[in-house]
Amino acid sequence: MSESTVQLVDVLEAHRFDEKKLSGYLQQVLPQDFDGRIAVKQFQGGQSNPTFLLESGGRRYVLRKKPPGKLLPSAHMVEREYQVIRALRDTDVPVPEALHLCEDADIIGTAFYIMRFVEGRVYSDPTAEGLTPQQRRGIMNATADTMAKLHRVDYKAVGLEEFGRPGNYISRQISRWSKQYEASRTGDNPAMEKLMAWLPENLPDADETTIAHGDFRVGNLMLHPEREEVVAVLDWELATLGHPLSDLAYCCIPYSLESGQKGMRGLIGLDLKALGMPTEDEFVARYAEAAGRQGGIEAWPFYKAFSLFRLAAIVQGVYKRALDGNAANADAITMGDRAAKLAEAGWREAQKLG
Repeated sequence: MSESTVQLVDVLEAHRFDEKKLSGYLQQVLPQDFDGRIAVKQFQGGQSNPTFLLESGGRRYVLRKKPPGKLLPSAHMVEREYQVIRALRDTDVPVPEALHLCEDADIIGTAFYIMRFVEGRVYSDPTAEGLTPQQRRGIMNATADTMAKLHRVDYKAVGLEEFGRPGNYISRQISRWSKQYEASRTGDNPAMEKLMAWLPENLPDADETTIAHGDFRVGNLMLHPEREEVVAVLDWELATLGHPLSDLAYCCIPYSLESGQKGMRGLIGLDLKALGMPTEDEFVARYAEAAGRQGGIEAWPFYKAFSLFRLAAIVQGVYKRALDGNAANADAITMGDRAAKLAEAGWREAQKLG
């Protein structure tokens, strides 16, 4: 992560750990790298696993850990993040160098892993001021191309055959996130109720299995300091063996949301041509060409509806954790109504199928 584009703050009170104990441990497992002293800062931004910058002996590293407190089942699996990053290191998918996984919660209170710091730029919003239309187009093209590289990886050849269950990914995800939503429910969400009933009844017949990132978006891509080129794909917490179109639809969510809504980064209402942003059709076509997909994508609104439903369930979980006092982002408490808006957008997509 880049200090110039990602905010660093003092470690949040809820996420403090024994830095001296961590330093001693890292001296043992990474003896060539640590000199016995570390400086720790926390990256602000993102809603999942707390992430920290470590500095020692002139070197910089990133630590990712599980959040404190009681967690939803199968959530925040830093062990799986580490596994997939290690597996992809010899492919053309750009990932940080993963150095060490610690599953012993006695060190800092939860499992964590260490990876090398990657220098670059992160833009949570590709429409951000300061970018030229040419730069925005380059970023979106690089996003589509990098996603296609991931989906073209032979997951068996890189040792990820056991990383998930091949087939029926979306059906299982609908079930999983319906349960997760129910587990973190804080009130009524009529559109969510409709989606939980509609999605299982409208599953497309076609099925595919690739490595799926699960949170593939511009904000999880580290760009080269000077070029519109992806140097690292970040935040692999939700990765598994899954359907590639779930990643594509998730990345296209902004095309289904109104601009100007806090925290939503929607594109509806913006002059995409003037901004240099591709239309949704252009972005999907770029991905399809890079991924070697022939022909169009059938039932595209279904995949969009599914991805909006899934994100609504995730956001609801973030909000519930904020209420419980252990969300990774200090702004998480403001997310109360976003799940409803996402579900409503998902229901609008669903109705496009008739």
